[in-house]
Amino acid sequence: MLLIETKVKDLTVVELHSLISDTVKGTMEDFIEDILALSSDDYLHSINEARSDYKEGRVKNFEEIFDV
Repeated sequence: MLLIETKVKDLTVVELHSLISDTVKGTMEDFIEDILALSSDDYLHSINEARSDYKEGRVKNFEEIFDV
């Protein structure tokens, strides 16, 4: 992965504003999605079921599924 180092001093005001705005928007969308998911009884049940399956060993790892 190529990382290009950009410093705040290298950004225009518009670029910095856009970066902050996009970050806040993405974070808020994730937060709202989490709230909606956690208010769903079906979703919470599926989490509990998955944890139980994991605890009881009723899971397969990546290698088993994809024969790696």
